[in-house]
Amino acid sequence: MTHDRNGAAAAEMALVLPILLVLMFGSLEIGNYFMNQHTLVKAVRDGARFAARKPFAGYTACSGSPDATVVSETQNVVMRGYSSGGTIITPNIDAADVSVTTSCETMAGTQTMSGIYAGRTTGAQIVRVSARVNYRPVLGIMGFTGIGLHLNAASEAAVAGL
Repeated sequence: MTHDRNGAAAAEMALVLPILLVLMFGSLEIGNYFMNQHTLVKAVRDGARFAARKPFAGYTACSGSPDATVVSETQNVVMRGYSSGGTIITPNIDAADVSVTTSCETMAGTQTMSGIYAGRTTGAQIVRVSARVNYRPVLGIMGFTGIGLHLNAASEAAVAGL
């Protein structure tokens, strides 16, 4: 009996190659997704910190949005890292993807505000920055659209009015 082993390695490689390619490109895509998510979370956190340092004059109501200047500058911080100008650092983001809202935190019962909140009868001002961005996959050039994948982030900070 003779066994011809010519081409056995090529046949094995042909069987294993699709699995290896799926693992390799899947790892690349998952890594890219997590990197983009981390970038968005950091940008939103920076935006909330920036908005919290804006003067109390930009926060006239205890619900809804702060004034337009605070909103637009915060959106720029989330998208670009600066309150004006610069290149977009958060992938696939637009100003419409970033929301900036405000609320007042009050304690139950009688409340006496002191420090920077002295004289404010509505309580401590809180700013919330959130973003929802469509994920743009690396493998989009190969037909993977990433339909339904989104990046989400939110952060809150107490307005210091500095």
